Amino acid sequence: MGFSDLGCYGSEIATPNIDRLAENGVRFTQFYNAARCCPTRASLLTGLYPHQAGVGHMVEDRGFPAYRGELNDRCVTIAEALRPAGYRTWMSGKWHVAPSTGKKDHWPVNRGFDQFFGLIGSVRSYYDPPTLTRDITPIQADKDFYLTDAITDNALTYLTDQGKKPEPFFLYVAYTAPHWPMHALPEDIQKYKGKYKQGWDELRKKRHQKMIELGLVDKRWPLTPRDAESPAWADARDKDWQDQRMAVYAAMIDRMDQGVGKIMGKLKELGKEKNTLVLFLSDNGGCAEAIPADWRGKMFPSKTRDGRDTKVGNDPAVLPGPADVFQSYGPAWANASNTPFRLYKHWVHEGGIATPLIASWPATIAKPAITHQPGHLIDIMATCLDVAGAEYPKKHKDQAIAPLEGKSLLPIFQGKTRQGHDALFWEHEGNRAVRQGKWKLVSRHPDAWELYDLEADRTELTNLSAKNPDLVKELAGKYARWAERCGVQPWEKVNAKKEK
Repeated sequence: MGFSDLGCYGSEIATPNIDRLAENGVRFTQFYNAARCCPTRASLLTGLYPHQAGVGHMVEDRGFPAYRGELNDRCVTIAEALRPAGYRTWMSGKWHVAPSTGKKDHWPVNRGFDQFFGLIGSVRSYYDPPTLTRDITPIQADKDFYLTDAITDNALTYLTDQGKKPEPFFLYVAYTAPHWPMHALPEDIQKYKGKYKQGWDELRKKRHQKMIELGLVDKRWPLTPRDAESPAWADARDKDWQDQRMAVYAAMIDRMDQGVGKIMGKLKELGKEKNTLVLFLSDNGGCAEAIPADWRGKMFPSKTRDGRDTKVGNDPAVLPGPADVFQSYGPAWANASNTPFRLYKHWVHEGGIATPLIASWPATIAKPAITHQPGHLIDIMATCLDVAGAEYPKKHKDQAIAPLEGKSLLPIFQGKTRQGHDALFWEHEGNRAVRQGKWKLVSRHPDAWELYDLEADRTELTNLSAKNPDLVKELAGKYARWAERCGVQPWEKVNAKKEK
């Protein structure tokens, strides 16, 4: 989900429940993820950089310690750290930090969660997903199954069954929406059908203006040019299909927001709304990935469970939404999702790593606020431990673990200025970056370093590397030392070791 896809971050998509969290909480404008689902989840869960947790890429074992494709024994999850402090721990949603086949040592219930419902692997269908699991037992979706609702319903079950007990709890709800395939319920799609015939160019302008008005982005930062591979909307073909793609995407977010509303309603019913810290964020920026037709029978099934032939690939002759159609929404709409930034999921320019983060905690957050203080996924663990009064352990299974990388966000919730990080770092598929203060050094693999002043130019349009060679050298040195410390390998070396 892109930086601008929520109503409270500039979108036209109806997200009243998430917006309500923002209206009563803190919105972050400079919070960062790790550019893609698996590394983001590893970092969020452990308070470490992804490579330190063993998930430097995805869930394939690439043979290097930082790229084993599953959480290692040199880290702990938030759930493992909170249990000794008396917390009950539940998860509903997508895990995707361990293989879905073979040993189950690093599945949720073996990494600190009392109960789990969801996907061990990636989402391939919202109506009949593979790797659907309860605790450690594979299960199959029933006839009327829709994944977003199932994730919500199971979260509600945990709260209903256990929420009235006096012990505190940690609930990790990892929705898959709006990850492809574009699957949404007809009643949700109908709300948005026709709304996107204004096109991506107009949509980006409107979102950008709203973001400026909301105080989320600086009016000095120009809107990035349209993606070079995307036509102007006036020249685009198949406009009905393009409208449907974005309508389905919006519908997926809408349904997720409905689920958030139900969860918040249950907290209120239990009398726990005021003293529960709720954090909402996205795992990467908008996704420009295409779905080719030859994924049929490989990534996606050839037939639905009830025997219908599937239609796989971004074919304008077929409208997305139903269970037998497997499509993505494409770079032009992803470009709009990431307004005002450039590039996407996979890359570590702002379009790939900037995430909306909302913190709601009525008992502590006295008044709504927007903060421009930078933060990173590594801070989530530190925050949860700080709030819970729990300690970060020194060992896991009698083995020393990596020291916590993150710093608590609690001072920001309290309206204070926190002592931030000296620098923040990223690497994914050879795309790399380091941010120190207002300066960001970034490279799109295999290109040279670029340097940006994020105070003046957060949309990364004016490369200052040639004018500041000494600063480039200094920041590149910091990156190199971090990469060595965390076990980062050259992407060509990692990519050569694909699992056979």
